[in-house]
Amino acid sequence: MENFIQGTFFEDIFAAVKKESTDRRHPSTSRQTTSTPSTLDPAVPDYKIIRSTRRKKSISALRRNGIIEIHIPARTTKRQEAELIPEMIAMLLTRESRSLRSESELTAKADQLLANLLPEFSERPASITWRKMKDRWGSCTTVDRTIRLSDRLATVPAYVLDWVIFHELIHLRIPDHGKAFTALLERFPEGDRAQAYLDGYEAGLNDLPGGKSSPIFD
Repeated sequence: MENFIQGTFFEDIFAAVKKESTDRRHPSTSRQTTSTPSTLDPAVPDYKIIRSTRRKKSISALRRNGIIEIHIPARTTKRQEAELIPEMIAMLLTRESRSLRSESELTAKADQLLANLLPEFSERPASITWRKMKDRWGSCTTVDRTIRLSDRLATVPAYVLDWVIFHELIHLRIPDHGKAFTALLERFPEGDRAQAYLDGYEAGLNDLPGGKSSPIFD
């Protein structure tokens, strides 16, 4: 889990605002309750605001179960909140992007998985790239042998990323999720654990207002 903690605010940032405008898209409430993430703009990651009476000056942003949590002091005004959200999201995304493995590293990992778990495969991926995908973890186009991975996988454990790559490698030969595909997928030693991790990730998203389940692979 990536975590970013910003320095403390100056006292004058918390100057009272007599009339705060209502934030219709991202309403925030008291401590123990979180805001509703926006689904209007697909470019904006899912996030929620958590207000805490224990926080006096500091704010922090972290990703938990695929959702960006922005923790702020309870007395932060709506106006200040609206100014902070883009900055905190941008900083967290920047940090996560720096942790993305390079395409060459992904290809090297794919070669290792093929050699160890799919030695009979002659198929090799033409490319493995990161993509912004909110509705699935990975996809593979069998015709041109291209594999795409969701950038949401940037912060998952290594075995989870490996399992997703392995899943897509099988699609180089088998396009569906039938018995033949399942038999090969079961070769991954930590498949059940990886699936459980991603199921928990998806459950966190589906618990949000407006959340819904969707295919996570293609």
